[in-house]
Amino acid sequence: MTAAIAYDDVEVGTELPAREFPVDRATLVQYAGASGDFNPIHWNERFAREVGLPDVIAHGMFTMAVAIRVVTDWTVDPAAVEEYGVRFTRPVVVPDDGVGATVHVSAKVAAKLDDRRVRVDVLATSGGQKVLGVSRAVVRLA
Repeated sequence: MTAAIAYDDVEVGTELPAREFPVDRATLVQYAGASGDFNPIHWNERFAREVGLPDVIAHGMFTMAVAIRVVTDWTVDPAAVEEYGVRFTRPVVVPDDGVGATVHVSAKVAAKLDDRRVRVDVLATSGGQKVLGVSRAVVRLA
């Protein structure tokens, strides 16, 4: 385990290490089992298209969860995240092509707050499009 990030060592604009998260249909089935969300838009291509989607889509909460991993990996301590919220802007489309989709996540420190906390803005994209809007976390640092 690496040392905790120190508040005094972080500046506004500090970039967190970016990550890529692959998502395929098997990932969606696993997430559905873990979350209990078996909505057919997440596993049935015919149903997804019938309701106007381009294909099966990833669960919004799955997308939100992988995006915060950039922050929790950076802090080393997931409990350091005190607040986290997103606005869902576009779904992550997951084709059944043997490859699936990739969620690209980057983040940077947007503000230093009181009480050794920082606001981290998170950018998540898939297929070249932003999938989460106003994605922010408040993190308490050492």
